[in-house]
Amino acid sequence: MVAQRTTGYESRQTAKGPRRGRSAAPTNDSATAFPRTAVTSIAMPSTYLSLHYHIVFSTKNREPTIRNAWRSRLHEYLGGIIRGLGGFPEGVGGTADHVHLLVGLKATHSLSDVLRELKKASSIWVHEEIGEAFAWQEGYAAFTVSATAREAVKLYIANQEEHHRVKSFREELIEMLEKAGVEYDPRFLD
Repeated sequence: MVAQRTTGYESRQTAKGPRRGRSAAPTNDSATAFPRTAVTSIAMPSTYLSLHYHIVFSTKNREPTIRNAWRSRLHEYLGGIIRGLGGFPEGVGGTADHVHLLVGLKATHSLSDVLRELKKASSIWVHEEIGEAFAWQEGYAAFTVSATAREAVKLYIANQEEHHRVKSFREELIEMLEKAGVEYDPRFLD
């Protein structure tokens, strides 16, 4: 005979009957019991996510080191790194001193890990492929993006050169932080 494992509650109920002040759990014969056919279970067969981020980060000391001659290649490479990490690049753009990315990530991704690898691998690529001294500044800004706002963010990223004819990166970043309700210390924006 195989012993069945029960919870402490079940053991107490079967061995001693209901504890004082409590009634026994209803059985199928009880008028208050739910028939087994009335209990339905709806299992979710998969996980559904929409995790999209608008990510912004700059070159070391905001130096204008991303030259026009290879900027588009860098943007393509950044998108390739995201793909290689299992993410989904939806837009990459920027100017000489910073980049914007719109990426979709999986639930298993850690945003900080993705950014660390993205900056590391792209810095190595610039050193090896372009042959120039290059580094990214520490830190980044990341904002979640709803499905309904993705197209507008893609367009915004694609038109970075145009935006920065009238607005500095610092002004743009402050505007983005304030719009998202993110507290910041102005001393650490440069």
